Amino acid sequence: MSERTTLTLDTDVAIQLRRLQKQRDVSFKELVNDTLRNGLRNGAAPAKKRKPFRTKAVDLGPPLFSSPEELKALINEMDEEYDRRKLGLS
Repeated sequence: MSERTTLTLDTDVAIQLRRLQKQRDVSFKELVNDTLRNGLRNGAAPAKKRKPFRTKAVDLGPPLFSSPEELKALINEMDEEYDRRKLGLS
């Protein structure tokens, strides 16, 4: 038994169906029906429950710098060292 209906396809879907039609050398009607059957079959399957992704907490120890000023001083020192090497002074 067949039911006749009008179906409006988005352009990207129509293009993909036409490509598949050429590859498989089947009628457009057959391709659309097979594609819908496959989609309905896969869509009707119950979704698999995924195990939630968990990360373990780890202790990273104390902070490397006790204050933002200490970090800024180190960055400035590294900048100066970079400049000395760039100029060939080191």
